[in-house]
Amino acid sequence: MAAVYRFLSLLVIAITLLSTTTVAEIRSTEIRSDARSTIPFDEFGFTHSGRLELNVTRIALSYPDGDPKPDLKQVGFFLCTRDAWIHVLDQVVRRVISCPFQSDLIKQIFTFDKLQNSHRYDSTSNITEANLFTLVFGNCVPNLKVSMGVQSAMYNLDDKSNRRDYLSAGKTNLPWIYFLFFLIYSILAGIWIYVLYSKRLSVFRIHFFMLAVLMLKALNLLCETEDKSYIKRTGTAHGWDVLFYIFSFLKGITLFTLIVLIGTGWSFLKPYLQDKEKKVLMIVIPLQVIANLAQVVIDETGPFGQDSYTWKQVFLLVDVICCCAVLFPIVWSIKNLREAARTDGKAAVNLMKLTLFRQYYIVVICYIYFTRVVVYALETITSYRYQWTSVVAAELATLAFYVFTGYNFKPKVHNPYFALDDEEEEAAAEELKRLDDEFEL
Repeated sequence: MAAVYRFLSLLVIAITLLSTTTVAEIRSTEIRSDARSTIPFDEFGFTHSGRLELNVTRIALSYPDGDPKPDLKQVGFFLCTRDAWIHVLDQVVRRVISCPFQSDLIKQIFTFDKLQNSHRYDSTSNITEANLFTLVFGNCVPNLKVSMGVQSAMYNLDDKSNRRDYLSAGKTNLPWIYFLFFLIYSILAGIWIYVLYSKRLSVFRIHFFMLAVLMLKALNLLCETEDKSYIKRTGTAHGWDVLFYIFSFLKGITLFTLIVLIGTGWSFLKPYLQDKEKKVLMIVIPLQVIANLAQVVIDETGPFGQDSYTWKQVFLLVDVICCCAVLFPIVWSIKNLREAARTDGKAAVNLMKLTLFRQYYIVVICYIYFTRVVVYALETITSYRYQWTSVVAAELATLAFYVFTGYNFKPKVHNPYFALDDEEEEAAAEELKRLDDEFEL
């Protein structure tokens, strides 16, 4: 039974290792009466000049009553790559080994037999192999409960300046990447302010809301820049993570709200929201609060926290519901425009609006698919040295979505709609009929 439990624990850890992204900073963790066979702590991409500083304090072991003194050579810390862990798991299944410490595929940091009646252990290890490693605590003694405080610091040393870099090898460029996108969004906000001023006679409330979304996105990127910059230099965010969470929360809520409002045609097509549209907002906004709360818990507890897997599932479920909910108002607007085209006789105007909303519907779906599926796939298949590419891809997709939305829903003078001749009106009517036929098919 103990062997089955150990195998299942190793299997869960293997799945967790394969589904997490690299996180790096000085991290402190408290373990209380924990009998798990493996506890992963953090993951880091090392260069050839990597270091691991590990400080374990207040070590307390709880032996089961009647059990002989356990072999503490089977309890301790080690580093392991994802590929190596799969092979270790295979060795355990084939009963080649009964404990990860018996495998040559891991890098052993220290085992508890070195404590010599001490309640703490401090070590600094040089990591000369460039690879993505996970720091893991192993406990191969059945029913042995361990309590301890663990502080780990993983970093790379710069070859020229010998300075510490606490960001993983694949994410060391993130500060200047986020700053570059901050500058781009700041420029876009300035351009949008100019557009609103120059076309102030045709500006609606939704256009000011779009400006707020742009500014919150820029501020979010600025805080992300400082957050990653401080972690890179010192290993801690120095409070910038709090500002990042605040602006990330506001940006997420306002972006989804903007998509819903544009989908309903609020402000520029009609001055009010229908009850069903208000219900969508009442669903999306609280769910975004839950999603942001889940993201904070995941970031603060680390990718391997006891509850991080549950919070990840909550985040994914809530995010999927939000992404589906924002599509309904766009579908309703398309349906309303089709019905209006049959009754009000303004075929050309309705065709323009209908075409725009159909395009927006497709773009929203593509944006959601790319940022939720393609980016995740890119994170999974890309080498740890190039993990920054998934960040760039997500930001470029978001930038393209913002530009498309701003360009197509910018303030416009509607007079040209009324200058259409009979031939254009008839052609528009034929096109609307064709679109209706396609919709029915």
